[in-house]
Amino acid sequence: MAISQLRARRKVSGGRYKRISKKTKNKGKLPILVNIGKFRKKIDIVRAGHVKFRILNAEMANVYDPKTKKHFQAKIEAVVENASNTHYVRRNILNKGAIIKTDKGNAKITSRLGQEGSINAILLKEK
Repeated sequence: MAISQLRARRKVSGGRYKRISKKTKNKGKLPILVNIGKFRKKIDIVRAGHVKFRILNAEMANVYDPKTKKHFQAKIEAVVENASNTHYVRRNILNKGAIIKTDKGNAKITSRLGQEGSINAILLKEK
C-alpha cells in the first residue's frame, strides 16, 4: 500500500472536504539543458501573455572584454568548468555561471539561457 502525505478526500464523519482554491493553471516547467550546436530557440508564451525565447542549442556567444571595453561574437568550443553541476562539463551543457572555451579565450556566461534567448559572457583574464 502506498503512503501519501496528502490530506484525505473525506472527513472522519464520511463528508467530503471542499476545495479551498481552484487548481492553478500555470505550473513550473522542467529546465531546458542548452547544448553546443546549430542555433535553435523555442518561443514560449508564459503567464500574463509574456513571451520567453528559450534557447535549445547555441554555437555563438556575445562576449564582453573588460580590458578593451568592447563587445564581440565568439564561437563556443567547449564547457571548461561549471559550478552548478560538474556533470554538465562532460555533456557540454551551457547555463549561467558556466565557464566556456571560445576562440578568443575563456569566458563566463552571465545570462540565463532559458529565460532571455541570448548568450552573454564576460572574457576572463588569462593566467
